[in-house]
Amino acid sequence: MINTKDFYDKLDKIFPEPKCELEYNSVYQLLVAVILSAQCTDKRVNIVTKELFKNYDTPEKMLTLTQEELEDKIHSCGFYHNKAKNILSMSKDLIEKFDSKVPMDIEKMQSLAGVGRKTANVVYSEAFKGDAIAVDTHVLRVSNRLGFVKTENPYKCELALMELFDKSRWGKMHLQLVHFGRYICKAINPKCDECPFTRICNYYAKHNTK
Repeated sequence: MINTKDFYDKLDKIFPEPKCELEYNSVYQLLVAVILSAQCTDKRVNIVTKELFKNYDTPEKMLTLTQEELEDKIHSCGFYHNKAKNILSMSKDLIEKFDSKVPMDIEKMQSLAGVGRKTANVVYSEAFKGDAIAVDTHVLRVSNRLGFVKTENPYKCELALMELFDKSRWGKMHLQLVHFGRYICKAINPKCDECPFTRICNYYAKHNTK
């Protein structure tokens, strides 16, 4: 059984003040950025949104764009057709259902077109400082490697992490695990020499025979 206090302490030593790397100035902007970040780097999203948000930083302004126009502006983020469709549909839903304001509730956020559980959890945790664990590819990979879960299902992983770790730590730990997976426990060529968790890591046990 993992020593959770030891795990928190080691994460805190590596990433004492983890920050969301998406750049935004409103909850709506964050929501758009998170939608764009699916299978795309935060760095690329920030480049795109820096220009996009100059003129289209509210649901009303976003809806002055046609889908084709928005696709052209977000093309470099990948999956631009679905992302543009979702952003426009989400913006329309916000205006019609929530008076243009992103609801401070995970379930209500998920009622918006194109907003899944991971996206809702990110926004709830980051913008509203709520207790949530958003499971992206980094969190899922790290959780499997460290033996917290044995599943490729993000929702099952989320439930397991919620059970395993203190609720008061969820928001911070989510960011720490994202950064850990992004910069140390990489999908390819992880930096095992910088990892304090090799003792419990399935990947390390399998690939290091020393």
